[in-house]
Amino acid sequence: MTAPFYVSPEQLMKDRADFARKGIARGRSVVVLQYADGILLVAENPSRALHKISEIYDRIGFAAVGRYNEFENLRIAGVRLADLRGYSYDRRDVTARGLANAYAQTLGTIFSSGGEKPWEVELFVAEVGEAAEDDRIYRLMYDGSVADVRGHGVMGGQSEQIDAHLTEHYTDGLDLPAALQLAATALGRDTAEPREIKATDLEVAVVDRTRTQPRKFKRLAPEAVESALAG
Repeated sequence: MTAPFYVSPEQLMKDRADFARKGIARGRSVVVLQYADGILLVAENPSRALHKISEIYDRIGFAAVGRYNEFENLRIAGVRLADLRGYSYDRRDVTARGLANAYAQTLGTIFSSGGEKPWEVELFVAEVGEAAEDDRIYRLMYDGSVADVRGHGVMGGQSEQIDAHLTEHYTDGLDLPAALQLAATALGRDTAEPREIKATDLEVAVVDRTRTQPRKFKRLAPEAVESALAG
């Protein structure tokens, strides 16, 4: 009788992490920036139908990179959870922290399970507060780990080069056009030769605390993006 094939738990987890990271790195990056009036979410995405950036609830936005079918399932689950909690209790009980905890549990369970492959996704969950210091941005990794983001963050693609550009040029209190210009420029730093990304290839949304209606999430049309970049 032959001995069963053995792989150490450490090696198994390393292989699963490498698999997920490679899948995520194949896509284009997503950038999140705090600006004077809220939180800006920018993705390089020429598709007008398949969104990387979406609304979860009144003050909460969602951005993702990786496999579309996987992060779309997570987005739908987040919307359902937020609606149920807001309906059952109070709309103020729906928070980015609560959603991030739920996503972390789901991703962590999938990653540690040997029955299926790890999901090739990373997420941002962003909630705008009454003031800039009350804003909350959480980054969810493929293994369920959570990071609290302040100021700016990037995930997917060649994130190291993009993050280096953001770290060098980001300042607190940017207005929306300046923040969008910085994000677009940073996304173009993912190759050896910097490139200019057209406004029509950018998916842009804001969670804007100055909007008078309860829903603070707003998509920016390509014309508005082009005007901001030109300015």
